[in-house]
Amino acid sequence: MSATDPSLRATVETLYQEHHPWLRGWLQRKLGDSAQAADLAQDTFVRLLLPRAVPQDLHSPRAYLLTIARSLLINHWRRRDIERACLDALAARTAEFALSPEDTRQIVDTLVALDKLLHGLGPQVQHIFLLSQLDGLTYPEIARRLGLSVSQVQRAMTKAIGACFDFATRD
Repeated sequence: MSATDPSLRATVETLYQEHHPWLRGWLQRKLGDSAQAADLAQDTFVRLLLPRAVPQDLHSPRAYLLTIARSLLINHWRRRDIERACLDALAARTAEFALSPEDTRQIVDTLVALDKLLHGLGPQVQHIFLLSQLDGLTYPEIARRLGLSVSQVQRAMTKAIGACFDFATRD
């Protein structure tokens, strides 16, 4: 099914009419912000228009909508935390190194995308990558710290660096 499929559009329209106020209220209670709640509720229903987003036999629409909304909410909070940390770090810069709002937005967007990439690598690969790149540990030091072989650390770093390369060269 695609977003232009009449049956999908009818299903999403029905779900929207029956559950949008409830979902928006749930998000409002979680966020304490009606505008953000409205945006995330809307994004939840937009996700339903993606191919294969709505199961054929949807027996628990609210549970399904909550699953999507929770994912969006976690992404929202993660982005907010990254943005706050980035803005705090940039605020500490002197005026001569100040960035434009556009540059700041681009930095935040890149950091959010990198965070998503790192979370997609799995916890162990992510941990190894951060120990190497942020803490400056060598592969043998990481291996000792985590109880791994150096070759396991090398494989994890190869995976992480490959993912970073793919990220850097994407269109």
